[in-house]
Amino acid sequence: MYLALFGIVLALYLFYEYLAPVHRSLCYVNSTINCEASTKGPLAHTLGIPTALWGLTGYVIILISSLKKWPRLLWGMATFGLLFCLRITFLEIFVVKAICPVCLACQIDMLALFTLGFLLYRQSPPASEVK
Repeated sequence: MYLALFGIVLALYLFYEYLAPVHRSLCYVNSTINCEASTKGPLAHTLGIPTALWGLTGYVIILISSLKKWPRLLWGMATFGLLFCLRITFLEIFVVKAICPVCLACQIDMLALFTLGFLLYRQSPPASEVK
């Protein structure tokens, strides 16, 4: 639950950066380590939707699935989120050539959620036994 809340905070910050006018954000270190490349550049949208909203939606679903104790949904969303974050990281490194520290924090958070989600999924009873 706390990892999902942390992810929501990170996604909200990235969405704020997306909406805010161009400025030096808190995560600006230099021209290659900053959030602007992801929130204002070519990675700002995925399929026409702000990328930060994809992340925010995913983290909210993960939070709900953890509160409702739905391990399959949690692990499925964490798997999607991990792959989504890996795609963003790949594009940041090889296409945009800039790293977003908040995006890296999202990647680490999603890796932890994926790992915990997998462990919960393995411990859950098969769907045929759930009533």
